[in-house]
Amino acid sequence: MRCSVGHAESEAQVAQWEKLLRQVLSGKADANIPFDGLCGLLARLGYIQSIRGDHHIFRKRGQPEIVNIQPLRDGKAKPFEVRQIRKLLQKYGQTKIS
Repeated sequence: MRCSVGHAESEAQVAQWEKLLRQVLSGKADANIPFDGLCGLLARLGYIQSIRGDHHIFRKRGQPEIVNIQPLRDGKAKPFEVRQIRKLLQKYGQTKIS
């Protein structure tokens, strides 16, 4: 399953991305972040995705770190991976949808 982001987003779609970003950054719902939503959020923030088996690998130009995530069986993201992504987003100041 490859995550994609459309070019013409409505205000409602942008609001959904902003809501998900706030959830990730808040740290209050790490166990309830949908995996597909997290993939889409990373793509929306400019990360390039590649897939190897069930490993979804994200890279971004100018950032030496890579993000390697796998879905849980229930379709959620792993809480420890959400924490890692939060730290990375905060480190690079990616706290808003542009």
